[in-house]
Amino acid sequence: MLIIENREQKQPAAVEQPVHVILGPTASGKSAIAYALAKKIGAEIISADSRQIYRELDIGSAKPSSKALRDIKHHFINEKNIGDPFTAGDFATEAVERIHQIHRKGLCAVVAGGSTLYLEGLLEGFANLPPGNPEIRKKLLHELECSGKEELYKKLLQKDPQQAATLDATKTQRLIRSLEIIEITGMSVTELQAKGKKMQTGLRFLTWGLSMPRDMLYQRINKRTEEMIEAGLPAEAAMLYNKYHALFEHEKIPALQSVGYQELFQYFDGKIDLSTAIGLIKQHTRNYAKRQLTFFKNRLNVTWVESPENNSELAALVDQLACLTLK
Repeated sequence: MLIIENREQKQPAAVEQPVHVILGPTASGKSAIAYALAKKIGAEIISADSRQIYRELDIGSAKPSSKALRDIKHHFINEKNIGDPFTAGDFATEAVERIHQIHRKGLCAVVAGGSTLYLEGLLEGFANLPPGNPEIRKKLLHELECSGKEELYKKLLQKDPQQAATLDATKTQRLIRSLEIIEITGMSVTELQAKGKKMQTGLRFLTWGLSMPRDMLYQRINKRTEEMIEAGLPAEAAMLYNKYHALFEHEKIPALQSVGYQELFQYFDGKIDLSTAIGLIKQHTRNYAKRQLTFFKNRLNVTWVESPENNSELAALVDQLACLTLK
């Protein structure tokens, strides 16, 4: 196992065995490593993916195979209906509780996923952010309507570049909330998060980030997108479009704003052709991967390892991680 960057992982005192956390950008191979490691050490998997928790989002959310779900118990997959609210705070609280339950059964737990806020909530906890201010929010919404999301994003980029690097102009809810917090407190989200206290969970996390050359990652993303299209992503998106169109036409449904679905919805609306939609899925997924990496490197305490390129490298990495698991 080649360690790219090793930061000392300081954790609260723990009485339970360590919890391996496998994170990284989309298409970096997290699920395969988590599955192999879980089989090796006798573990259940905690999915830290904000889309896999929803039923009906199958191909587009890159859920583990049916065989993998049968072989290893996975938590937070296919547990919610589209439209059900489930926040990063909900995940952090429930994930800690489930990990303790897994340990009480004498088993290990492996966390795997790439949803940045899910992972930050679990590993670091959240700062005590102020409640919303209706007047400030109304002003920001008016600014969004008049000036556009790109101008609002530029404003955040000036005031909190680290927070801005973790999202883009399309994430208008997080964009407005970040600017609202700045106006209320006079401090950025990044500054407040740095002052926040780590959750005392009684768990010891060993956090591994999967690293690979950027061009290789982008090749993987493009290839996986093509495989999703061949596997039936357009048909899955069409089913969701027809079933929930009336719903997301009038309100924002986070689950349906995911990359892979939103571009195909534009195709169904006649705004772009299919080839353009597929190209945009690749581009937006690459953009998302870049934001994930920025977040993980700036906001989390991660030891980076080279992502395996073949089965023998995967087995070697899993063997080394398994040796770090206390029995």
